[in-house]
Amino acid sequence: MTDASLIPARIVCVLLPRFNMMSLLSLLEPLRIANYLSTDPLYTHTYASAEGGGVPASNGMSVETDVLPEKLGRDDLVLVLGSWGAEHYANPKLTGWLRRQERAGLRLCAVEMASYVFARAGLLGGRRATTHWAYLPGFQELFPDVLAAEQLYTIDGRILTCAGSTAGLDLMQHLIRQDHGDALVAEIADNIVHHPIRPEAAPQRQAHGMGLERLPSSVRAAVDLMDANIPEPLTVPEIARQVGISQRQLERQFHRAMGCSVVQFGLILRLQHARVLLISTGLGVREIAAASGFNSLSHFAYAFRNCFGRRPSEYRQAWPDQNDTPSWPGTLSKYLETLQLNQRMRGKTSE
Repeated sequence: MTDASLIPARIVCVLLPRFNMMSLLSLLEPLRIANYLSTDPLYTHTYASAEGGGVPASNGMSVETDVLPEKLGRDDLVLVLGSWGAEHYANPKLTGWLRRQERAGLRLCAVEMASYVFARAGLLGGRRATTHWAYLPGFQELFPDVLAAEQLYTIDGRILTCAGSTAGLDLMQHLIRQDHGDALVAEIADNIVHHPIRPEAAPQRQAHGMGLERLPSSVRAAVDLMDANIPEPLTVPEIARQVGISQRQLERQFHRAMGCSVVQFGLILRLQHARVLLISTGLGVREIAAASGFNSLSHFAYAFRNCFGRRPSEYRQAWPDQNDTPSWPGTLSKYLETLQLNQRMRGKTSE
């Protein structure tokens, strides 16, 4: 479907400090392969930032940028990439520039935590949007007027959002398909060894510390129910009722698949939810405890420290300015391993 007379479509990559390099490459590689497979270039891209100059990525690399361009075509696509720290990023120059481009009818895409920047600029009110799943609870808390969804990307008119990382591969191939058809996209997917191309609404997560693809459907359904009811946790009998099996069956399947009880896993999910709120919102610790389904602040503080080895207040800033790289201590899989080890130890003691 390519035509030698086509003018290459321009992609403007606006980089925020500590952007995710993987997200940038995932967005650009399908475009590079499209050019590689075509007689004439189909896409061009430039880098820009609020101030121009070098912008550091979260991996320590830096990309040279120009200042924000004012002369853009209606068919240009603006990608704004933000990661660690972007949930607090506020630059009036960028905000005003984004609003002008939105009024001019350009396509604008917020990648990963840049969705916070779009929301603060008033670009997402009443629209469907996403951000990286780890920050989605905080995003929903701060911007209740946004129709937030845990999925790879969203397209709502000329405003797009993307979860980042490899979701960029799927988004860009979707856009290339709209421009140039299925055949070219199929060849791009072969070249970057990315199969299948996932749809817009595909979930970002496939595991909660375990390989959910290996779990019984009843356990997956129970995990989904717990994840959807974190502020007001369901009882185990209610979860079993909704899943459609007996409580005894559910507990047995959960122990076999996850190595812990339904109650223990629900606690882990609520603690994960709480630490996201700690680093991405200004809510007090007591408010966060309540929003994460804890009736007692002391119980919340004890469980949090037991899980992550830190007090809740120590998670207020996930990546301090003086640190070169981010840290997210206390993985879900590690905590599950600890639970399983403790249970084995108790079993040996009782023998």
